[in-house]
Amino acid sequence: MTKRVRKRRKEHKYVKFTIIRSTVITIFICMLFVRGYVPFEKGGDNVFHVKLNGVDVGTVDDPAKAEKMLWEARYQIQSSREGLTFLEAELEYSGEEILWGYLDEETYVRTNMLSILQSAVQVPMQRGYTVKVKDYLINLANQGEVESLFQTAIDKYDDSGNFQVKLVRDPNREFSVFTVVVENLEEIVEEEVAEESFLEVGAMPYLSPAGKTFEEPKEKDFGDFEYGVHDMNLAENVEVISAYLPANQVKPLDEAVEHLVTEQEVPVEYTVVSGDTLSEIALKVNVPMDRIVEMNSDLLDSVNTRIHVGDKLIITVPEPELSVTRKETKYYEEIYDADTIYVENTSWYTSEQVVRQQPSAGFRKITVEENYVNDTVVERVILKQELIKESVPLIIERGTKVPPTYVKPISGGKISSKFGKRSAPKAGASSYHQGVDWATPTGTSVMASCGGTVSKAGWANGYGYCVFIDHEDGKQTRYGHLSKVLVKSGQKVKQGEKIALSGNTGVSTGPHLHFEIRVNGTAVDPLKYVTN
Repeated sequence: MTKRVRKRRKEHKYVKFTIIRSTVITIFICMLFVRGYVPFEKGGDNVFHVKLNGVDVGTVDDPAKAEKMLWEARYQIQSSREGLTFLEAELEYSGEEILWGYLDEETYVRTNMLSILQSAVQVPMQRGYTVKVKDYLINLANQGEVESLFQTAIDKYDDSGNFQVKLVRDPNREFSVFTVVVENLEEIVEEEVAEESFLEVGAMPYLSPAGKTFEEPKEKDFGDFEYGVHDMNLAENVEVISAYLPANQVKPLDEAVEHLVTEQEVPVEYTVVSGDTLSEIALKVNVPMDRIVEMNSDLLDSVNTRIHVGDKLIITVPEPELSVTRKETKYYEEIYDADTIYVENTSWYTSEQVVRQQPSAGFRKITVEENYVNDTVVERVILKQELIKESVPLIIERGTKVPPTYVKPISGGKISSKFGKRSAPKAGASSYHQGVDWATPTGTSVMASCGGTVSKAGWANGYGYCVFIDHEDGKQTRYGHLSKVLVKSGQKVKQGEKIALSGNTGVSTGPHLHFEIRVNGTAVDPLKYVTN
């Protein structure tokens, strides 16, 4: 091989090496500057694998970039929804140190984050108002709806449109707690006019000249009064709280009106007082008599059933959950009854009364101030009256002594014969039973049903061994078919005191106690008087 050939081969190898070296250097430089690859940094992590809520979303070279992309994804979700949106978002990073590696595009990472956040969105929250009336709670969307709710309640009783509801912050509570105020627009206008007049003319016209005495105010005539509603408010304590609420718990205004303002049937217990009749009660509670009878069928058979003082009647009346109070001045020309006059008699029982004077209605002109709860008058104050014809009061003399009570004279026992008509159980027995029989073993203790004086203790035809006791209220109790008598005639006994032992003496078909109650000598059904 010639020297020239060797030289050419050497030059060729050098050129080839130079080309290869240049290519390698070029590729390495491109890897450093092409997007998607990360250069080697000695001594620290330069690639971070990112997880959102435990799911891989991509690889980045800086955690701060992932935080920024998460913020952008959250903003995109929030801007597409109304109110406040809550969602779970927890980023995790796993870093490593590499010579070079592939990085995900930011768009790819952000898209993955957005998808995960969409599935993590919780119930959206919005600013709202929680209204509490007694035990009832409802959420409304804004302050205007809250004021409209209470304005609807007020408007039912305000024909003039003078009263306006206003929601104001409660100075004694937290910043977000409100109270409801009912303003009288007429009074506000009058106060403003008075203040302007005071500023224009000064204080002198309102001051009394030295030495001048005040004249006594003249009595008002009927035409001098200002008639109509002059005060109105809510009867219940109302609390309104502003807060962020779950959107699905905010209710429409008409639902709140239905629950709080619309009248609902509410059962009320009415206690019968002295002088009450069913017709008078019906007028008081504004419920028909037949409806009262229907609601109290266990106590009343018809509108003619006699009622007693202390009876408890259930009256169902329409009442809204949210009640309104108001004061109203009115003028009437009316027929009226004087208050009943009661004359107390300490020697009579409370069950006894006698009418001493029959009433007669009167006629009058009156101006009154009436206090209402909804449509019910709870107080009436007469401001002025002129009697055209004076009424005559009803006068009733009534007893004050509590009448004695009657208890079952034995413990246990089974009723074997009730009061009234029956088939005679044996020859000599009555077909009209004048008491009640309790079947019980011979020797059962017999107690006095009521305290009194023993009028008979011994044997009597038909009764066998028996005890008769006279009581203060004029009644008499009888105990028959006894096996042993433990008291004597003339002896005083107390209620529940042991007086005899039961038996099977006299006209009897088996061991039992025969018990009677007599009123003015006439036998009555004992079970109507025995309380236990």
